[in-house]
Amino acid sequence: QVQLVESGGGLVQAGGSLRLSCAASGRTFSSYAMGWFRQAPGKEREFVAAISWAGGNKYYADSVKGRFTISRDNAKNTVYLQMNSLKPEDTAVYYCAADRGGPRVVAATYDYWGQGTQVTVSS
Repeated sequence: QVQLVESGGGLVQAGGSLRLSCAASGRTFSSYAMGWFRQAPGKEREFVAAISWAGGNKYYADSVKGRFTISRDNAKNTVYLQMNSLKPEDTAVYYCAADRGGPRVVAATYDYWGQGTQVTVSS
């Protein structure tokens, strides 16, 4: 069992930056690939970024490539999402998730989810 708690969301102006954190419980965190997803009002949950268990492989949605960076610190049981050059269309609830396989881009393949953190980007 893995419990995930996101933090770091908030309100930021377009062009600004935020760093999301996802703290995981359990001693098996380092064996999971981790992903970030987001869901805007009235839209489906979409893939943002994923990272392999050791951090060597990273994947990004085209919409965030070059602006967002995913990383992890297995000693701290934490995964991060650094978000730069934020745009109003990045506004959404951001979720982190853990995947025994992966890293993968399909939400249904993830085993555990956090409760989400709101990111709002004003124009």
